[in-house]
Amino acid sequence: MIYTESEIMEYIEEENAKFIRLAFRDAFGVQKNISIMPGEIHKAFKEGIPINARAIKGFEESSDSNLYLRPDPATLSVLPWRPDSGRVLRMFCDVLRADGTPFDADTRNILKNAVAAADEAGVEFKFGSEMEFYLFKTDDEACPTNIPYDQAGYMDIAPLDRGENIRREICLTIEEMGLMPERSHHERGPGQNEIDFHYGKPLKAADQIITFKMVVSTVADRNGLYADFSPKPLSNKPGNGYHINIYARDKSGEDVVRYAAAGILSKIRDITIFLNPTDASYNRFGTGTAPSKINWSSVGGSALMHIEELGGRTRVELRSPDAVSNPYLVYALLIRAGLYGIENRLSLPDETEETQILLPKSRKEAMKAAEESEFISKMLPKAIIDKYTL
Repeated sequence: MIYTESEIMEYIEEENAKFIRLAFRDAFGVQKNISIMPGEIHKAFKEGIPINARAIKGFEESSDSNLYLRPDPATLSVLPWRPDSGRVLRMFCDVLRADGTPFDADTRNILKNAVAAADEAGVEFKFGSEMEFYLFKTDDEACPTNIPYDQAGYMDIAPLDRGENIRREICLTIEEMGLMPERSHHERGPGQNEIDFHYGKPLKAADQIITFKMVVSTVADRNGLYADFSPKPLSNKPGNGYHINIYARDKSGEDVVRYAAAGILSKIRDITIFLNPTDASYNRFGTGTAPSKINWSSVGGSALMHIEELGGRTRVELRSPDAVSNPYLVYALLIRAGLYGIENRLSLPDETEETQILLPKSRKEAMKAAEESEFISKMLPKAIIDKYTL
């Protein structure tokens, strides 16, 4: 629901809200925020709230020393873990220059531009997510250890699965914030969990991921645990993936997701550094069920992409991204690569597990692929490319 400024002011008064967190993200998708008092809301909507641009990763090269946060009313939510008296609200913000124009290195704006390009092409994209994370015990000083919260395995149940109540609390908290998780279960690794979300429009789906990671980390901390989304928390155990389900239809209602999938496969090496931004990302590839080759399969397994027909529609799941990636950049690049496949009516390569075409084996190799990519140079601002490749 999109609220007007006056409706938000009424809501603030009704909920006895005392603080409003204006949330944004750096180039790597790490959430940042500044808290304002209710009396500053009018200024936030009209002029934006200033931040020091050069203190934010990816914003350092801005010609403006200050950038401005303008809240998106559609993202208003209550932080359920804060006190009922003096409640805390949160809104995601767009990052603007002093003249009110969008800041080109704001990854939320980059995703908005990709969605606009898809709209112009008459294509609607939606994304669903399946994100994994580990729960580790903390020590007496609340610092994380490498001791998993339990020793359960894939889809085990309580009492072996000690994360069941934590996942339930996470899902209920997320629901209180207006989001709808689809399912949850214990994953293969000890202390490893997964929570999945339905398809959503790209901007909402990206906002949802940022909210989800905040809720998981907060709920874990409130239970004396540490939530780890990194690609390979334990060297000899399964890594954390961020599997993305992709939907694409054109304005006539035709399912064009197979063309989109072919486009993504054709550009996957170019975009991998943005889907897998850390050195540990490449330690995950080729271990357990994590992919290492550029291929697809109709039966799942360790293929990069899983494509199957379900009830008259095509389900496409991309399995290489990991959970420390920036969802705004990830979805923007999947849209752009998908549009390339749709516009050129690309066909998928033969289905095979025997392909020798590999994903980048290291962060250095992935950086080089992006640096040399004409596709990337056209789709992303230099400030973002440089942040990921230098």
